[in-house]
Order: sequence, then structure tokens, then C-alpha cells
Amino acid sequence: MTKKIVLIGAGSAQFGYDTLGDIFQSDTLKGSSLVLHDINPETLAVVEKTGAEYIKEHGLPFQVSATTSRPEALKDADFCIISIEVGDRFKLWDQDWQIPQQYGFRQVFGENGGPGGLFHSLRIIPPILEICEDIQKICPDAFVFNYSNPMSRICTTVHRKFPDLKFIGLCHEISSLRQHLPIILDTPYEELELRAGGLNHFSVLLEARYKSTGKDAYPDIKEKAPAFFENLPDFGNVMRELIAAQAGSTPGSEPALRKGAQKWAERGLFRVLLEKFGYLPITTDSHLGEYLQWAHDVVDHKGIIDFQTYYKKWILDLEPRIDMNLTERVVPIMEGIINDAGYEEEAVNIPNKGLIAQLPEFVAVEVPAIIGKNGVEGVVLGELPKGFAGLLTNQAAVHDLTAEACITGSKDLVLQALLVDPVVDKVEAAEKMLDTMMDLQEDYLGYLK
Repeated sequence: MTKKIVLIGAGSAQFGYDTLGDIFQSDTLKGSSLVLHDINPETLAVVEKTGAEYIKEHGLPFQVSATTSRPEALKDADFCIISIEVGDRFKLWDQDWQIPQQYGFRQVFGENGGPGGLFHSLRIIPPILEICEDIQKICPDAFVFNYSNPMSRICTTVHRKFPDLKFIGLCHEISSLRQHLPIILDTPYEELELRAGGLNHFSVLLEARYKSTGKDAYPDIKEKAPAFFENLPDFGNVMRELIAAQAGSTPGSEPALRKGAQKWAERGLFRVLLEKFGYLPITTDSHLGEYLQWAHDVVDHKGIIDFQTYYKKWILDLEPRIDMNLTERVVPIMEGIINDAGYEEEAVNIPNKGLIAQLPEFVAVEVPAIIGKNGVEGVVLGELPKGFAGLLTNQAAVHDLTAEACITGSKDLVLQALLVDPVVDKVEAAEKMLDTMMDLQEDYLGYLK
């Protein structure tokens, strides 16, 4: 079925090439027009040329074009996919992570939660709001999928400013369950019935059953998971092997997954949540730790540093290419909407509206959803376990104030967002940190008054 699909931020080789490769595999989307948009004409032209050559070489039934004009790109769009960053991604990320630590805040990572997550939000949300304003004017019926972080703060703010927009956040973290649960339970993933929920990067597996019998699988998870996670590979070794393979060199004769075992690698906090709260997280310390004031004492700091170090190297050294390997969930979701499939997607980020009982309606939650002709309809999870829900509710005011600060440009609200964050425990240091970040990132935070 012919559709117009717009990729916003397509000059990013990783996003542009990966998404093109996913779309090219779809029978449902055959004949569609793919429009690439970016503010960088040079990188955009490279992705367009590569996509056009791939279509021609493989005789694929798609058309690809590119434009730096957002209104031109959005005209008559059926689907829009957003993946953007602003400025020097890693330089700014380092500031988000390190400056709060200089002021004495025990921040674990700084991409999505804590002070760093706030500054990241303050930079990236305004341009995403500008994109959404154009979508609202030009193609208001389009489905909009967001890959940018901080996911839950972006989605919360967009829905507050544009409540009628069909804006859905997507994250790949849920796929971690596919990697380890079949091994832990000695059962194919397709034979498991699972439901997870929470906030993006702060979600846990809530239910697990064996499809064949309906038996609760959680007792087996609690019994067997510790032995599995006790001997995970060191993340640095895994990434070194990936980088070596990416560069075309020969990695060690022994696979990375079998060497450099480290107890609960990048899962120190993960372990506490499993043991003390009784639920299996779906992501690792670097993400979970951003939201908790006591995380700094229990996370695997070496694993987090390895992740940041080698992820940066992997991205900067990446040799972009179009692969016919499904990398993200957006294509099945688009197909499900077009075909009225009615299937359950494992995780989307949408306004709560009663999906999780203990959280306010305005906050964007990560929940399963039914995909069909009406779009993306969240599955009601109801009451979450009280302990985990308590951790989540600490974030509601942070999201609320972040959204208002981005929309109004109020520096006072930014300070309040810092002071309600569980990670921030010093008033004067918070004020000084805010002034420092506004000076360092004036090009992006200058709208705050």
C-alpha cells in the first residue's frame, strides 16, 4: 500500500540507513514514497544517494527523495519518524554527566534522568516541539514516531503542547528480554507471554507465563536469573569485539560472550531491584541508575564507563550501510496500523490516561499496546507493585516541571525541576550548577529566562 513516510533526522547515517533497511523489507509498505529530511544537506545527500542506489541495485518498489525543507517533506505525510540530536552529541553528553558530579551530585549517567537528563531535555525538546508544530499544521493526521531521548520527558511535553497529535515514543530496550529470558527459562521467546511496564529506561517485567500451559514463569525467573547474571561477559570485552569486527580485523579466537566474565556486569542496581523489589528490570544500571538517589552506591561503575566509552567509539567508527535486518519496531507498527492487525506490541511510550493507576494521566508511560486501524492503544496495567510504583511516582513532578520549563522557557521552573529530583540534594550547588550549564550551553539554553 502506497504511503508517504518521512524520516526526520535522516542525515544521521545510523538512523537513516537502519530505517531504510527496515522499510525495504516490508511487503505492506511496497510502493511507498520515502522522504528524507535533515538540516545538514551534505550528510542528507549521502544517505539519499545510498538509498537510491540500493533501491536500483535490488529492484525495490520504493521511491526515495530528500529535502532540507521541512514543510516540503511533511506535505501529505502518512507517517513521520523522528530521530534527532542537537550540537556535538558526545561533548554535550559529557557535560551533562560530569558537571553535576563537579557540584557534588552523585549522578550515575546523565542522559535521561537526573540533572543531566534535565539539561538534555532542555536542549532537544524545543526543536522537537517546532517539528511537531509543523506536523500539526501540515499533516495533522500523520502518525508520529519518536526515537530521540530523553524519551519520556519528550513524549510528556509534546502531548502537553499538542494533545491531538498521534505521537508515539519507541525504544529498543524491551528487546533485552529476548536476549536472556529464553536462556534463563530454556524456552523459545515465542513460547513466553510477557508484559512489562513503567517509564522509559525505568521499566520492569510485570508478568511472565508459559504459553503452552499458562503456568506462571516468574518463580523460575527468580530462581534461575541470579546464576545467569552472575557470570555475564564484561561489557568492555563485548564492545571491543564488536568494534574489531566492525573494523574488519579478526577478534580473539574465543567469543566475547565467553570471556571476561564479571559478576552482574552493569547490573548492580538491576540486582537490587530484582532481589529487594522482586521484579526483573528490562534495562541496565546506566539507565536505571539515573532515577534513584541511592543508585550510586550499588551500580557497576566500571560497566557504565565501559558502555559510554565503547559506545562512543562504536558510533564514531561505524561504517554505515543498509542491511536487510529488522532493527527497530516502527515498521511492524506501521504495518499493523495499515492492516488493522490487532496485535500486542511489547512497549510504546504514550500518555498514561489511567494505564498505570499510581501515575498521573499526563506523564508518558511505557506500556504494551494494541496496534490496529485506530493506531496505538495502550494496554491497561492497573496497579503496579507498590514498591516499584513508589520509585516511579518520584519522577512525576520532575516530568511535569520539565515540560512546563520547556514550553514556557522559565529558568525558575528549571531550578524547581532540579530541586524535586531525588538525585539533587543541595540547593546552592543546584543553583550554581544551573548557571554553569546555561553558560556552557548558551547556544541551546539561551531561551531560558
